[in-house]
Amino acid sequence: MTQPASFRDPGGRLFRRDGRIFRQVHSTGLASLDAALGSKAVRAEIERGRFVKTEIVSRDAHGALLEHEAIPFPSFPYEWPPEMLHAAAQLTIDLALSLAEEGLGIKDATPFNVLFRGPHPVFVDLLSIEPRGPRDPLWLARAQFIRTCLLPLAAERDFTLPLSQSLFAREGIEPETFYRMLSRAGRFSPKYLSLVSMPVWMGARKPDDASIYQPRQLDDPEKAAFVYRAGLRALQKSLARFAPAARQSNWTNYMAAECSYTPGQFAEKERFVVDALREFAPKRVLDAGANTGHFSALSSRAGASVVSIDADSASAGQIWRRARAENLDVLPLVVNLAQPTPATGWRNRECSSFLERAAGAFDCVMMLAVVHHLLATERVPLAEILDLAADLTRDLALIEFVDFEDPMFRRLSRGRDHLYRHFDAALFERESSIRFELLRKLAISGSRRTLFLLRKK
Repeated sequence: MTQPASFRDPGGRLFRRDGRIFRQVHSTGLASLDAALGSKAVRAEIERGRFVKTEIVSRDAHGALLEHEAIPFPSFPYEWPPEMLHAAAQLTIDLALSLAEEGLGIKDATPFNVLFRGPHPVFVDLLSIEPRGPRDPLWLARAQFIRTCLLPLAAERDFTLPLSQSLFAREGIEPETFYRMLSRAGRFSPKYLSLVSMPVWMGARKPDDASIYQPRQLDDPEKAAFVYRAGLRALQKSLARFAPAARQSNWTNYMAAECSYTPGQFAEKERFVVDALREFAPKRVLDAGANTGHFSALSSRAGASVVSIDADSASAGQIWRRARAENLDVLPLVVNLAQPTPATGWRNRECSSFLERAAGAFDCVMMLAVVHHLLATERVPLAEILDLAADLTRDLALIEFVDFEDPMFRRLSRGRDHLYRHFDAALFERESSIRFELLRKLAISGSRRTLFLLRKK
């Protein structure tokens, strides 16, 4: 099946067959192919795991067939916490600087060229590597890097504009748009003067001048290379200024301060989950409503490759920091299970929806302390929640059910008692039996909460 997003690439197209990823390279893409595969910088990044592994299946004068490693779960920049966008941008600049030493460049600077293997970024657009004109001092992808990396990071940090908004359109934030967000003093701030204000002022003076996009040729190749590298380093410094700090939200302290369990009750819950992971050893786990990733980390340590989703960006950012520091195979994404990422792009086919990517992709789906939020806050019927769990898992579902008498459920229901009085563990067991076989359950002592380990029928 052809990967729809690759239709924009004149050098070739991606397609998937039996879970394997292939790229058909046209004759027009052979120069980029040779530049990439012959590059010492690319080989070094492949060794570090930061560039997609590639093998040539066949090649002739008319083109080539390549096979790329398959990244376990593809994600898109509008699903990332800002920490991940920053890591993807850092990889792009690092690669551009290394390639410059070989007279090579990157023609595209979009974060859509990067996927994540767990918490680690991987550059995947092989054909964006190209020979660079030896007398050309400018990186033509600079403006794209600013629009799709620097300004979205700045807008999230300074104006709390989430990446789900700024990067949902693949070209990011135009300087003119960002300029209108700034105060008068902000427009003269050093961090925005060259990135935002000066381009806006110059564009206003010469609105129809396209000369900015024309190649600039210097007589001295060494001087051109020096200017080129200096421009990349300036962007690298700007990127460092926009590095996201660890953030707090209403949910990031939930485990420590607002958790509905006593320490003993939480230990019961943890033992139940760990025992299930050890006994059934799922290889791929979806942790839905992961909060700051405690159970995602447990799953990874048990040998699973984990995708953690939470609607709270600050919580997802904390998961990423922990996974990166502890080298856990955990991919955190900012996804609201009640309103998951839709399909986007040309004809809604370039970037598939989260549910399309996730359907049947996991051996185990964990829904811990999330079902009652879907029931009471989002008003999603229990049968629909169980249908979704069955769609997402190939085998197991580990679900925590919180009944109506639980204080948190009562708070979430906001006086709509008549809708939920019958919501108890017995109801959940009856409803789940339509789609799942009950393997075991645990009523947590002194609480109105029950853990269910289910197997898909």
